[in-house]
Amino acid sequence: MSDSPKDESSSREPSGGDDRRLDFRPGMGMWWEITRSTEDTSGELFEATNWVEARMPGPPVHVHPTAEESYEVIEGTLEVFMNGEWSPVRAGEKATVAQGVPHSVRNASEEPARIVNIHQPAQRFESFFRDMHRLIHEGKIKRLPPKDPRSAIYAAMLFGKYPDEIRATKPPNQVFKALALIGRAFRFKI
Repeated sequence: MSDSPKDESSSREPSGGDDRRLDFRPGMGMWWEITRSTEDTSGELFEATNWVEARMPGPPVHVHPTAEESYEVIEGTLEVFMNGEWSPVRAGEKATVAQGVPHSVRNASEEPARIVNIHQPAQRFESFFRDMHRLIHEGKIKRLPPKDPRSAIYAAMLFGKYPDEIRATKPPNQVFKALALIGRAFRFKI
């Protein structure tokens, strides 16, 4: 893959090896290049450069119970939801979300954004994102946040597999737990 613009609606494509690329499209308007893996940092952190499409609504509001997450905007503008409100983070700026704080991100602008995203400590975030990439490309998760019941069940099962890394707050985590139970009852496999 080249470093030339993919199309007018997106920023540059990742340039690393295929094993370091995570593409969440069409489920979510973003794709990543892992810049420092869990293995690279001996578990200290997980870092990826994220390309975020214009008007991307972002994931459900969630918390990381025992990890901090940060976003450094390289190009464009990202909005971070924290403390009950959305705040813009522009190129050259950084936002950090403390462990246990409900948050989300979106690109509400008409321009794509490129950010550096870090989860610290790494825990199993890399595995979570690799599983999310796979479930989207297998067609099990069609959209994030999920709009159809089947995608919602798979997303809930994914979150349920990584409770120390990520928990939904909106919808409430109990809703995700109930959906995961339904998925297991119907023998869905993630």
